[in-house]
Amino acid sequence: MPPVESTIQRLRDLPRSELAEEIESIVLEKFRAVLLMDESEDLPLDISYFDLGLTSLRLTEIRQSLELLLDLSINVNVLFNEPTVAHLVDHLTQEIQHA
Repeated sequence: MPPVESTIQRLRDLPRSELAEEIESIVLEKFRAVLLMDESEDLPLDISYFDLGLTSLRLTEIRQSLELLLDLSINVNVLFNEPTVAHLVDHLTQEIQHA
């Protein structure tokens, strides 16, 4: 795994459209791993995490992993108020752009 500094710097240098795609890819990878899904399996972006089968504990694990990888803090409210992958990707994209 590349150092956090290189990952976050590489992301910050991307145009918004590419940044959103890259963040989506990273987030999907984390969710698929926790849900024990194969890389080729479709993971709906607009379905609640909980409807996908995630527990609060697993969601916390994903949050911590993303925080370390992206070197930013993810407010718990972001995860629970609008609990979809699409919302999380939008939020993280904005956070990285404004960091």
